[in-house]
Amino acid sequence: MSPWPFALRPSRTTETAIVALDGLTRSRKYDDVVTEEPLELRLMVRGSAHTLAVTMRTPGNDFELAAGFVYSEGIVRDRDDIAQLTYCVDPQIDPEQRFNIVNVELPSWAQLPDLTRFERHFTISSSCGVCGRAQLNSLRELGAAPLADDARIAPQTLYALPEQMRSAQRIFETTGGLHAAALFDRSGTSMAVREDVGRHNAVDKLVGWALLNGRIPLQHRILVVSGRASYEILQKALIARIPIVASVSAPSSLAVALAREFNLTLIGFLRGEGANVYAVPERIAES
Repeated sequence: MSPWPFALRPSRTTETAIVALDGLTRSRKYDDVVTEEPLELRLMVRGSAHTLAVTMRTPGNDFELAAGFVYSEGIVRDRDDIAQLTYCVDPQIDPEQRFNIVNVELPSWAQLPDLTRFERHFTISSSCGVCGRAQLNSLRELGAAPLADDARIAPQTLYALPEQMRSAQRIFETTGGLHAAALFDRSGTSMAVREDVGRHNAVDKLVGWALLNGRIPLQHRILVVSGRASYEILQKALIARIPIVASVSAPSSLAVALAREFNLTLIGFLRGEGANVYAVPERIAES
């Protein structure tokens, strides 16, 4: 039996009343919009709770999001570094908020990081970002090294990936308001697709899925994202060791710098049968 029988898990979509305009005609109807709810991530060590971050997300795959976040930030190195993932069962928390708090239990105090370096994650917005040489240097401090991955993908295979991702976006079909991140192998076969109101959250869910299923590192894989290719998305790809990142939109300058410095292939404006390759074009096979 659920420890909170009256708590309702937030839905991925929310029905709302609207006035629809059609020329000079207006009518009242209902529309589904994507749900946006805060998610607090807490680190737990022997019953002691420490808030790590608060992010606005679309409910669903919350444990994957939490696992992907702590992995991308270097708090854990593999699946065994996470003792347990749970929703909050604190009786002092309102029942409707318990599915908006995820506890990441660590096996020992030694794994608890310096939480001051996570202050920028209070609160994470869907368009947040960081910049500067210091950020690239901080990746090396986390143990990140340039990728030595000989992955190759044929142009025609690459061009087909956005439509494959789009066809798997079940919630986008209903709301039109979600980002997506998809993971493919070199042959263009889809491995997993995740959706979220925040594009970095969608990537965290993918990385968390891979971590919890023993698939890290993600060598010879291709990450496709529906929005802008930001620094944070490239950071998460680097830590997960994904050699090729493609976006249907533009990259940021720091994303390009990260890709070039750490030997990631970065592709932008992947639309139809065209794309811009901003870093390491050698992984795109000659046709």
